[in-house]
Amino acid sequence: MTDYSIVEHVDTIAAELSGVAFIGLDTEFMREKTFFAELCLVQIATGAAIYCVDPLGDADMNLFWESVMESGWVVHSARQDIEVIYQAAERMPLRLFDTQVAAGLLGYAPQLGYANLVSELFSVDIPKSHTRADWSRRPLSDAVLNYAAEDVEYLLPAMEILTERLDKLGRLQWANEDSALLLHPALYDIDPQLAINRLKGARNLRGRRRSAAARLAAWRESEALRVNRPRQWIARDSVLLEIARRLPKNGAELEDIDDFPAGLLRRSGKRLLEVVAESGGEDHNYQPPSAPNEAQKVMLKKMQQQVAECAADLGLAAETVAPKKELSAAINGGSRESRVFGGWRREVIGDSLLKLF
Repeated sequence: MTDYSIVEHVDTIAAELSGVAFIGLDTEFMREKTFFAELCLVQIATGAAIYCVDPLGDADMNLFWESVMESGWVVHSARQDIEVIYQAAERMPLRLFDTQVAAGLLGYAPQLGYANLVSELFSVDIPKSHTRADWSRRPLSDAVLNYAAEDVEYLLPAMEILTERLDKLGRLQWANEDSALLLHPALYDIDPQLAINRLKGARNLRGRRRSAAARLAAWRESEALRVNRPRQWIARDSVLLEIARRLPKNGAELEDIDDFPAGLLRRSGKRLLEVVAESGGEDHNYQPPSAPNEAQKVMLKKMQQQVAECAADLGLAAETVAPKKELSAAINGGSRESRVFGGWRREVIGDSLLKLF
């Protein structure tokens, strides 16, 4: 059993966190029925103690968040935890050490899980028996709380080991750079105007149909935000795409769409028709991305070969050095300001890749 303390009055541990350089941190949350994740538990390890902090009570969390933000965070696979806390507290830490990122830069699998990392470093098995627990229930059982506490118990010792090994290889700065990339607010800010990028199948629409799809996706995003419900509860992707393809002019044409929910027609049918109509006056110059030509395919193979050779020399997975998706985006006119062409990657592979263009 892991030794931990349950904290319901969060201001009581603010003093305990003051002056702590790094804390291990993890969160438990629920998001099956909401757009925003509901933060249900925050686990913190200081090195001297482990706390399971309950954010669902009536206590004011401001002092707690201020104290937490003063320390650097050690988190495993931090993106979701950062997102959930950023939405709840509207702030994020100044320093982050992601143990999954660090392990990847030592040659471990790029997506190594926390339990596997603990097993590798400490020969300790952590059972994952409560991954589907209802974290919003109160009171939480001792078994569930112990499971939660274990998720931070080894974070600070893991950082010590990983930091030492990275430093010997001259890669500690690499881990710090890659961890810091997860602290950009743009990763977590929600812009309905960019919601088209989440609508599966919309990338192949042309002209007015593409404009309608973009407007429909933005409408759904705004509605999901307003009522705090999952996007697919507002309207399924397949329904929005079919509306964009058919461009209906009246309720009867909406009803004629296969599997169009009666509730959606009743609640939002008029607005959906307005959204479609508004797309008629827009610039319809959008063209779907073309398939790579032969020259681009050859270029991608050359880049992948260079990345594979570089990764092998470093003892890393090619995905850690330069993911295929980012290479393809650069070839197809995407941003060459990606991480492949900046930071430590620019020196080890980026400059070499740029010479191929």
